[in-house]
This record gives sequence, structure tokens and C-alpha cells, in this order.
Amino acid sequence: MFKNYITIAFRKFSRNKIFSLINILGLSIGISASLVIYLVVQHEFNYEKFQKDGDRIYRVVSVISFPGDAVFKNSGVPMPMPVALRNEFTGLELTTHFVTSGEQKVRVSGAIDPSAAVFKKQENIIYADQFYFSVFDYEWLAGSKQVALKEPLTVVLTESRAKAYFGDRNPADIIGQKLTYNDTITVSVSGIVKDLDAHGRATDFKFKEFISMGTITHTGLKDHYGGDEWGNVNSDSQLFVKLSKNTTKAQVEAQFPGLWKKYNAPKKDDEDAGKYSTVNSLQPLRDLHFNSDYDTFGSRQAHKQTLYGLLAVAAFLLLLGCINFINLTTAQSALRAKEIGIRKTAGSSKKQLIIQFLSETFVLTLFATIVSLAISPWLLHIFGDFIPPEVGFFSINQPHVWLFLGLLTVVVACLAGFYPALVLTRFQPVNVLKSQLYSGSSRRSKAWLRKTLTITQFVIAQFLIIATLIVSKQIHYSLNKDMGYKKDAIVTINTPWDFYAAKEDRRRFALLEILRSITDIENVSLGSSAPASNNTSSTTMKVNNGKELVEKMVEVKHGGKDFFDVYNMKLKYGQWPQVSDTVKEYIINETFARELGFSKTEEAVGHFVEGHSKKIPIIGIVADFNTKSTHSRIGPLAFAVAEKSSYSLHFSLRPRGNDPNRWKNALAKVEGSFKGLYPDEDFNYQFFDASIASFYKAEKDISRLLQWAAGLCIFISCLGLLGLVMYITNTRTKEIGVRKVLGASSSQIVALLSKDFVALVMIAFVIALPLAWMAMDHWLQDFAYRTAMSWWIFAITGAGMILIAVLILGIRTVRAALENPVRSLRSE
Repeated sequence: MFKNYITIAFRKFSRNKIFSLINILGLSIGISASLVIYLVVQHEFNYEKFQKDGDRIYRVVSVISFPGDAVFKNSGVPMPMPVALRNEFTGLELTTHFVTSGEQKVRVSGAIDPSAAVFKKQENIIYADQFYFSVFDYEWLAGSKQVALKEPLTVVLTESRAKAYFGDRNPADIIGQKLTYNDTITVSVSGIVKDLDAHGRATDFKFKEFISMGTITHTGLKDHYGGDEWGNVNSDSQLFVKLSKNTTKAQVEAQFPGLWKKYNAPKKDDEDAGKYSTVNSLQPLRDLHFNSDYDTFGSRQAHKQTLYGLLAVAAFLLLLGCINFINLTTAQSALRAKEIGIRKTAGSSKKQLIIQFLSETFVLTLFATIVSLAISPWLLHIFGDFIPPEVGFFSINQPHVWLFLGLLTVVVACLAGFYPALVLTRFQPVNVLKSQLYSGSSRRSKAWLRKTLTITQFVIAQFLIIATLIVSKQIHYSLNKDMGYKKDAIVTINTPWDFYAAKEDRRRFALLEILRSITDIENVSLGSSAPASNNTSSTTMKVNNGKELVEKMVEVKHGGKDFFDVYNMKLKYGQWPQVSDTVKEYIINETFARELGFSKTEEAVGHFVEGHSKKIPIIGIVADFNTKSTHSRIGPLAFAVAEKSSYSLHFSLRPRGNDPNRWKNALAKVEGSFKGLYPDEDFNYQFFDASIASFYKAEKDISRLLQWAAGLCIFISCLGLLGLVMYITNTRTKEIGVRKVLGASSSQIVALLSKDFVALVMIAFVIALPLAWMAMDHWLQDFAYRTAMSWWIFAITGAGMILIAVLILGIRTVRAALENPVRSLRSE
């Protein structure tokens, strides 16, 4: 019987090739998008799920409050906290403390290839205590987790890092080999473990080398990370705890205030007592990958709202494909009426007919699934920039993915096919054979269903078009807004800063003088970070405004005397600071002056920033400029010329004029000078306008996603519209012939056939407009400086969608209107 159903299905498809192709295309786009989105979402939500007892593992994070309502969230803790926590807290089964490290040069003793015994820039290195491998579950290839990190000057390597250093040696033979870090610390290999991210496991713990925590104390490095100071919260210092069974998160968090009171109580003679506070809380292990308030050791983080948006896009595309199927199938129901009447007369039950029609839908959906597999690599390539690198077409060959595809095929087949099957099986044999298929009410109800579904399609499409235009407009606004400085033709290069160096490296000053002599460079200066960057250095500052002592949290930037000329920044009042190795003068921005209580910002000039040992004068006011993206408001800022604290070189290039290679040649000279002074370092540079554009990568990704989603929705909706108008023109062929014989013009015929469909698109626009306005107004609230939702965006969307609909309708209606009426009336 099932074979018979399949045979009938193939016969039906062959007789209705165009409608079958429309249905397959609509469904395949929805299924392929759903498959790609499933791969992404499943991967992102799978982070750390493999960790044993992961629901009981938490990170201790810090929230620090400063004067002026400034609050900073930090993923780290003071260096002495882990020991105190382990000794004094209840409800903890295990605690582990590790310190993340930057790039290190590693020298390998006993390497297979002596020429490859030095690795200049190794990443993913941490200092971990002896409990690290008890909290986090690794597979051991050599050594023991109980003792591997117990002693100082030992290191555990992952399998991949051990292979990089020692080739294919047996892990047991690597134990005892020596590694030297930055030519200062020599350690012995005490263990080899499997990489935590091996076998496709999703994790932010991508560490490859684990130096024993005792090494920090043994070598004097502890002071670099805050020493025993409770007031120093360093994001490099990471503390994780594993709660005992039946212990709640709240029970542990309630113990932190007592710990701070015991070890960091404010002193009575401290004038800052009570002005600062640190509150610790527990962050669930599986929250690390999604919570942007706290970092994840430099790993990429995901955004839950974006993932939910992706799921919504998949649902929209699937819904549109199913709507097309329902519309076209119910519209063609009359063509199968006699078949159904004969089958019922011959004894077929309603159940058998429903199974037959569902089997036809299933076969068509199966074809669509096969097509979707073929176009999935194309979708993965299109969205490759923001699809996790661990996700690719190879990800499909997993049992859970095949299970998902199977369930998706069945669900889509039932969703698309069940209602048409009910409609088709309701026909009564007597009425069918008398050619009386519908009563007036049933015909109207089916027409209203098709209209409702068509309106739904175009509501979704127009909603996405409006969202795409507003997101693109906001990105354009952010990139072209006057930020308060010059952005074009400015380049930044970073000079090395040796964390372990005994004395200051002065080579950057020699490089500065060389760059000043290059004719293609207009201005050059040392500095800290650029005027706008992701790096932030802040401190509290106190200024007496003549009425009271005002204290504010202030962002601080350093630079050379030409820094302001490089970026063409505007001095409102006072003067620029003089050249100095240390901070002797400040200029502040207008916002800081206003927050200090001065009604006229120039009144702040001549006042002093008061410290514990000295007062530093405010000598100028610089015009406000954005130090972050347009998401953030401009805050208080102070700038000082302190070249000793400046390790970046900022230079502006002269206009290229008629020489397109001028900048290229200038950068080549800069690279030659850099390599002459730093032969062992890589030369990297970044254009300032490109770094600003990187602030909006997430928005650009959303824009691309919306563009493709809107495009696909329009395509699917227009496919359905084309199918419906083809059906309508076919069923009204004789009516069109009669009207033409009675004198109707071709334009009147086209208008007659198109007006109902155009009206549906207009109704959809009226529904989509308020929905899109509310959604995008909510999205724009995330920007401190935002564009307006201009009326023309909505007008373009409505007019554009009507134009597209008219063009689609014209493909078929014009042809029908131009047909010779003799041919359509020949059978009468």
C-alpha cells in the first residue's frame, strides 16, 4: 500500500512540475536555514556541558563600586582570596585558583629539532594550583593529577602542545624534560593531558600549558599580579569553586561580606573609607560563554539574543515554506476532487486518504531536505564570518544532526500537509460527481485562509526589510558621526613591553625619531591607546571646585606632545600639556568639567587634581570625544603627557594625491625601521578607522543576517504569490476570454487579476509597520547616540514590496490578458 502511495505521489509531481518545484524550493530554503542555525545554536549551547558536575562549578566574580556611581565588573579576584576561601568557607567541595598569562617565549631543552627549539609567542599558558585538575576533568596520558602541580617549577602540557615541542615521543618519555619561559624561568614537565577541546567538545578552557602556581611565589612573580593586597582585583586571577551537594549558590555568596570585613576592613584614618566597595558573586560555569560582563580568558563569546534571533529566522523561513505549500495545495483542491470522489466511492476511508496525502507531502519534503543538504555549504560560506570556526559542513555527519533532520522532515511534512489533507478528504462523492464542490461559505472560508496566510508571509518579509534598513542606517550613522577627532589615514603600531624586563626598553624613542624623518608621515607621537579603543584605564580623581571636594571615576589616557595633532583634537580652553616622562599636568574633557560642578567648563582650568602626596594642575579643556562606540555615553576623561607610560606609536599619513602607492611605500619604510630595532618581533599595524569599524562587528553581522533573511523571505513569499496567481489565471481563463470579447482591455484584465493580491500586500504593510517600529525602537535603546527612524524607511519598504508584487503578478497576468480569447472559449 505504501508503495502505491509513493507511486501516486511521483505521478502527481510529474503532472504539476511548476507547483512541485515552487514547494520544494520554499521548503528547502527553510530546511537548509534551519539546519545551519541548528548547527550554530547547538554548538553554542553545548559549551562546558561535558564537564563532570558542571552544574556545581562556579566562577567567583567581582563587582566594584566607586564614587560617582561608577561600577566595574571584573572576572577576577584578589590574589590572597583563594586560600582564605578554601580555609574559611563552608559548603565548598573544591576550589581552584589559576592566573592567566600573556604571550611567552618558550625554549625547549631536548627538542627533536634543535632549530625549532624556541617558540617566540606561545599563548594559552596559565599558572594553576594543584586542585585545577580535580575541578576540571581532563584525561591523563602521563603523570598524576594529585601531584603534577604540587611543587613549584613544574608544568603540565596538553597533548597538542607536547607534540609541538617534542614531536611524536611517548608521553611517558616527556616527563622530566625542561622548558624555559622568557629566558628566566626553567620548569620540568610533570604531566601530559588530552586537550580539553579535542573531539569537537565546546569549551572556553583552551589552555595548553599549566605551570604550577607555586612557581609564581618561588620566582617573585606574585607581585606582578597584586601580591597579597586585598584591594587589588586583577582579571588575570581566576577563582573557581565546586559546591558541595545540597549547597546553594546563595549560601556561599552570603559568606563573602564577612570575608571582606575580616581581611580588608577600612581603617579609621583612611580618608577613602567607605567610598569603595567590592561585592563577590558566583557565576555558573555554563554562563561564561554568554555573559559579556565578564571575559572568558580571551575566548570568543556568544550572544543569547542573537541565537534566539537565529531561531526566529529559521522558524520564519520554515513557516513561509509551509504556508506556500498549504496555499497552493488548497488552491488546487478542485483539480483532485474527482479523484477523491472516485476513491471514496470505491471504498477508501478518510484515514487512508489522509495517509495518502501526508505521504505525498512527506516525499516532497524529503526531496526538499536533500536539496537543503546540497545548498547548506553555500549558506555556511555566506555566513562564515560569524559562524563559530568549529562549525562547518563536516558538522553534519553526527548522529544528533541526522536525528534532527529526520524529525524536522517529519514535522514539516505534518505541518505543511495535515490541513490540506483534511480539506481534500472532506469532499462528498455525490457533490463531486455533480460538480458541486463548495457551498458559498466553504469557498469563502478557504479564500480567507489563503489570504490570511499570504498576508502573514508579507508581514514577515516587510518586518525584516524595515529591520534591515534601520540596522544599516544605525551602522552608517555610527561610522560617520563626528566623534571629536580625525579618523582617516591614521596608523597605530605597538612596541613590545616586556613584563619580566628588569629595566625600561628605550628603543621606542629611537623609532619615534626615525618616523619623524619619513616625509610621507605628517605627524607622529607616542601614546597609550588611541582616542577610541576597547582598552580602558580608569582611576578616581578628586577636585575641589571651590565649594566642595568632588570625586569621580575618570578614564585616563597618556601620550606624547604631538598626540593631539595626530588626531586633530580640539582644545577649547587653556593650553596643551608640556613634554614629560611623568604626569605633571592634566587636560580634561568638557564632560569631566561639568560633572565637577562648573557651570562654565573653562572654570575648571587652574584647579587641581588632588592625590595622596601631590596636587596636579588642570591646564586645559579638550572638546568631548567618544572613547568607545556609540553604545556608550561620553564620560569624564583626563589626559596627561607621560611618555614613559606610552608604548604605542600613532602617526598620520599625508594624502596620497596622485600616487596610489604612497601609503604602501610609507608603511614599508616604517616596517623596515621597526624590524631594524626589533628584529625578533612581528610588525603589525592597524588603521584607526578600521579599529573603529570593528566596534560594530556584531551590528554588521546582524545586518548581514537580516539582509539574507529578508531576501530569502521575499523570495519564498514571491514564489508562493507566483504559484497562486498562476492558479488563479488558469481557473479564470474562460472568464478572461469572455471579458475580452465584451470589450475589456488588457490593462483592465491585469488590474482585475492583480488588485486583490496588491491589497493583501498593503494590508501586510499596515500590520508590519507598528510591529517593526516597536521592535527597532527597543533595539536602538542600546545606543547612547542613535539615528532616527525616518519615515522614508517605511515608505520605501511599502512601495518596494508593492512594486515587487506587481512585477511578480505581471509575469503571469499580462500573459493571461494578452491571450487570444478564441483559444480560451474554443471548448464552449
